[in-house]
Amino acid sequence: MARYTCSFTVSVASDHLLPLLVELLQDCQLDIQYYTGDYIIAREVPGHVPFPKLITVEVLIDKSKSTETETRMSIVIKNEELPLQLDNYCRQMFEVIKQSIESSRHWHLIESLAG
Repeated sequence: MARYTCSFTVSVASDHLLPLLVELLQDCQLDIQYYTGDYIIAREVPGHVPFPKLITVEVLIDKSKSTETETRMSIVIKNEELPLQLDNYCRQMFEVIKQSIESSRHWHLIESLAG
């Protein structure tokens, strides 16, 4: 199973971050499967790639360390594909979503840590 993680600190209150993230993930052609005030699960829509390559994105918003102006979040992007190549499909989608978060006009990126 391919799995890539990253943490971000962005300059937006946690209460405002969830709807912005839902919109961002939908713009990345992902279907929101589940969300609460601090957690989102989104999946890639079937039809464009084989089923084992379909990615799942999990976003956790860390409200315990949030301030009125900064929020930390972590993302996990995974699929059932064996990561036999460094530039596999899951890694490519990870880079697309990571870049979307880093360049979003809705907040200023304070910190980005890839794991």
